Amino acid sequence: MFPIIPASSASSKVLQNSEGIFGYGNAGVTAVATTNLVSNAGVVATDVTGVGTTRNMLAACGYGEDKGIFGYGYLAAPGRVSMTNLVSNTGVVATDVTGVGMDREGLGACVYGGDKGIFGFGEPGAVTDVTNLVSNAGVVSTDVTGVGTARRSIAACEYDGDKGIFGFGQDAAGGVSITNLVSNAGVVASDQAATTGTARSNLAACSYGGDKGIFGFGGSDTTNLVSNAGVVASDVTGVGTARWGLAATEYDEDKGIFGFGYGTLSMTNLVSNTGVVASDVTGVGTGRFGVAACSFN
Repeated sequence: MFPIIPASSASSKVLQNSEGIFGYGNAGVTAVATTNLVSNAGVVATDVTGVGTTRNMLAACGYGEDKGIFGYGYLAAPGRVSMTNLVSNTGVVATDVTGVGMDREGLGACVYGGDKGIFGFGEPGAVTDVTNLVSNAGVVSTDVTGVGTARRSIAACEYDGDKGIFGFGQDAAGGVSITNLVSNAGVVASDQAATTGTARSNLAACSYGGDKGIFGFGGSDTTNLVSNAGVVASDVTGVGTARWGLAATEYDEDKGIFGFGYGTLSMTNLVSNTGVVASDVTGVGTGRFGVAACSFN
C-alpha cells in the first residue's frame, strides 16, 4: 500500500511573518535611521533609535523565513549607496554592511523562493533594471543584468507564496504601469503591461491573504490587488490620505499595513486578509517619507 502524500499548498511555502518594521526615511530636513516595529495586531510602536547610516529612498524585504534586510538608498553625502542592514527575528537592526552591487535609490525589493530576497531596479544616476539576489543567510549577490524596462520609484511584493512581482515606477519618460514577475528561483521575467492600473511611481506594495499582494498609493489613494497568479487587477478607489514615498509590509501572517509618506506623515492604513484597505490611523513615530518596510518573526 502506497503512503498518502498530501498535495502541496500555497500556505506551505508562504513567508508568513507576524510582525513588521518600518525604517529610515526623510523626516523633512534630513534623513534618519529611526525604526518603528509593527505588532501582530498591526499596532505601530514608538520610535526606536536608529542603527546604521541615515538615508531615504531605500528598499527592504524578508529573508531566511523570519528575518529582514534594508538596502541601498540615498543620503546627502556621498549620495547613493549600496550598504545594507540586517534585521533579526526580534526586529533588531544591525550595523552597516558594506554594499554589494550598484549604488542606487528608488528601488524595490521582495521575497522569492520562500526564504530569499531580491532587490531590483532604481536609479544610480539614470534608471536601471539591475537586480541583486539575497541568500537565505542575508548575503547580497553581485549585480545581475536587468530584464524589463529600466525605472525607479518602483514597488514590489510577494505572491503565490514563493514568487514576487515588481510593479509600476517611473522610466525616463514618466510614470508607467508595467510589472515584472519573479520566479521562485529569482528569475525576473520580461515586461507585463499592467494595463488595468493607473501609471504611477513612489508607491508601496506588500502581500496579504497568504498568497496575494497589493500595490497602493503613489501620489493618489488608488490600490491594485495582485492575484495568486500574479495578475494585477484594475484600480480600486482608494481609502485614506493620498500620498507618495510611503512603505508597506505584511503582519499577522496574512494582513498588511501601509505607512508614512510625503508631507512627513506617520499615518498608517491596515489591509485585511481580503485586501480591503482601512481608513487612516493616527500615526505613531516620526513622520517621514522615502521609508522602507519588511516583515520578520
